[in-house]
Amino acid sequence: MKRVRQFFSRYRSGLQRVGAVLLALAVWQGLAMGVGQQLLVPSPLSVVERLGGIWQEADFWGTVWFTFRKIVAGFLLGLGFGLGLGALAGRFPLFEILFRPWATMIKSIPVASFIIICLIWMSSSRLSIFISFLMVLPIVYTNVLQSIRSADRQLLEAVSIFRLSWPKRALYLWLPQLKPYLLSACTVSLGISWKAGIAAEIIGIPAGSIGRMFYDAKVYFNTVDLFAWTVIVVVISVLFEKGFLAFLKGVFGRLETL
Repeated sequence: MKRVRQFFSRYRSGLQRVGAVLLALAVWQGLAMGVGQQLLVPSPLSVVERLGGIWQEADFWGTVWFTFRKIVAGFLLGLGFGLGLGALAGRFPLFEILFRPWATMIKSIPVASFIIICLIWMSSSRLSIFISFLMVLPIVYTNVLQSIRSADRQLLEAVSIFRLSWPKRALYLWLPQLKPYLLSACTVSLGISWKAGIAAEIIGIPAGSIGRMFYDAKVYFNTVDLFAWTVIVVVISVLFEKGFLAFLKGVFGRLETL
């Protein structure tokens, strides 16, 4: 009995997560049985069976790679520009004032409106890059700006008094200050970039994309495929988020040891 308690105590967090997943699957199965129509709510088993075969199709990996590289490119562009613009806004208050209407506009306008407008300007194959970029930019920008504003004023004065060089200021002052804000921004924006990017592909319907698979599933009332592709997107999104955040934490960890 003592060993059982120790086991549950050690792996409590993991067991709770597994339990939550099993509960969600049970609710899904109950809903599918209650509705009784695969067209409306397919059962988890039917979706799992479809997942077992969908990855063997000839164009599966090409489709996944097409969407993956587009959305990741948009995310990285938004991250880079958000860092740069946030640093400029923190350093120069006038720039923050001038950029504020644009940041507010990007955050306020619905994603669907951006997608439709951008379809006039660019091809559908590039749409998911730009939409992901737009969704990530204001999140990273706001967090970087907030990290600069919340810096300890006494510590800033001490840095000025001792006349530390800019590389040392960045390493010992700004990077530790930025770390929690940037990790938070990436955690939020990674999920949003995938949602927005897939939505852009569903509306733009570029050939060879996951969004095209969603669109085809809707047109042909193939709900099992719709659920299967949804699971695939969730898995890819979560794996990329975990991997990127681990990479980012590793970079900060190495810099802190310098």
